Amino acid sequence: MLGKDCESSGLYHIDGNGRQLCRGVCPLMATMADGQYRHAQVYARHKEGYRIPLLVETFPVTSENKIIGGIEIFTRNSPKVYEDDLVEQLTGIAMRDSVTQLPNRRHLESFLNFKFDEYRRFGRLFAVLFADINEFSRFNNQYGHEVGDKVLVNIGASLKQSIRKDDLVGRWGGDEFVGIYALSKLEDSEVVAQKFSQMVANTAVIQEGVSLQVSASVGITVVQQGDTAETIIARADQLMYNNKSAENGRRSANKEAYHL
Repeated sequence: MLGKDCESSGLYHIDGNGRQLCRGVCPLMATMADGQYRHAQVYARHKEGYRIPLLVETFPVTSENKIIGGIEIFTRNSPKVYEDDLVEQLTGIAMRDSVTQLPNRRHLESFLNFKFDEYRRFGRLFAVLFADINEFSRFNNQYGHEVGDKVLVNIGASLKQSIRKDDLVGRWGGDEFVGIYALSKLEDSEVVAQKFSQMVANTAVIQEGVSLQVSASVGITVVQQGDTAETIIARADQLMYNNKSAENGRRSANKEAYHL
């Protein structure tokens, strides 16, 4: 299949209505056109000639805020996209943070657009959480960047174990994390924020026999009519900043805040 276009690849994949996806309804081409994450159940032709059901996931590949390509991932008979080794490799290149192995900003932005599409079409509520590790620069200066990276890695491992299939948590950049959570009711957002804070606070790194920990300031907001990806991220970021400002005075009085 290397070097071939879609129609000459031999896949001949069709959707549930029998439409050929290479002719006008290709999810990969649509994703490359508008930058939106997509998933669909399709049927491809096996080399022996019969049809097999596949889950298709498409992701945009961007550079300097421009779409330069796309990734299409086929998974047989499974809703889990990341189980296969090849899928892990491809997704890791385009959609995962190299330090924490969490979804990166590109993946989060695509998933957020997908959540907005669900909200507009079906009214499905979701919340966006913005978190910042408190005084992480000082922690790095005190213990070194290698230890700081270990903290980020352990936080990533903790967060991956705590999310549901309809949620996504990733590294936005530096010491910032973003979570996107499906909600059944507005009040659930407070529980989500508390859980996130506790997951970070209860994650530690052992360094020379000493258990080191950090804390996170968190802001969370629920989608509103008229929101865009930019406005909901900005609102969550501002709420996080407000909470961080309120917490700074309390933390400054405890110079041993990093130690358990």
